[in-house]
Amino acid sequence: MTEINASMVKDLREKTSAGMMNCKKALIECNGNIEEAMDWLRKKGLAAAGRKSGRVASEGVIVLAAAPNKAVILELNAETDFVAKNDKFQALARNLATEALNHDIKSMESLLTLKSSYDSSKTVQEEIVEHIATIGENLTLRRLDYVSLNSGVISSYIHSAIAEGMGKIGVLVVLESNSATEKVKALAKQIAMHVAAAKPESLNIEQLDQALIEKEKAIFAEQAFASGKPATVVEKMVEGRMRKFYEEVVLLEQAYAIDNKIKISQLIADVAKNVGSEINVTKFIRYELGEGIEKQESNFAAEVAAMAG
Repeated sequence: MTEINASMVKDLREKTSAGMMNCKKALIECNGNIEEAMDWLRKKGLAAAGRKSGRVASEGVIVLAAAPNKAVILELNAETDFVAKNDKFQALARNLATEALNHDIKSMESLLTLKSSYDSSKTVQEEIVEHIATIGENLTLRRLDYVSLNSGVISSYIHSAIAEGMGKIGVLVVLESNSATEKVKALAKQIAMHVAAAKPESLNIEQLDQALIEKEKAIFAEQAFASGKPATVVEKMVEGRMRKFYEEVVLLEQAYAIDNKIKISQLIADVAKNVGSEINVTKFIRYELGEGIEKQESNFAAEVAAMAG
């Protein structure tokens, strides 16, 4: 059997744009014959998938999967909203979340290397590549989070749902408590819905990015000094503005979206007193589809004009 070396894999990758692992597998299957390996990749649809991999995928879905005391949230991207509504794409997204939940997968890398439940001879990454070839768009598993707890409630919420458990915005909230009554479950759902609407940056002030805090303080101080106030007054002004800033970006300091007369921290305290058990929000996760992805803007008329010369 021909020995497959890195140079051969690199050569095949340059010719087909397929993934490194797929190139190596093709060469093994074809006993090192480059031409046959190229045909093998084309037949599998993997060469076509490779050519699609450079295209920006900023559409897709946020999908949630939950079981007692654990849950998974992930983002699977496609190039167009049209594909996001495709049954095959949605089935893939749902299966990825279910697999991550069933195997207690805590990282995207671990999920991609997991053996596919559809075909144990393939990894999840290879399964995604096959879907790229079938669907005809670049697909990207962008991020994943896993949460669990021993006692309490995990609540999930999907905003702008396009199917069961998937949509444009997804939220997980973890409440630790010795109580898991309907009132505590309702509280968790209320907080999850609030997080979707209010977009907090952190759970509490201590967890807020220190660099962001210092940046805001500097801006407020400069504004206050510009007003001509003495240093002692400026200090008080900055403290007041920082309190308002925390109320905007820190979950426990935010006014409840449904009733802005009460803070989230007070809402939790009131329910805790009512059920006779301490309740602590230990974590929240909020995913919004495509956030942070630089979308490519296309000018159709310019493209047609360019093609026409």
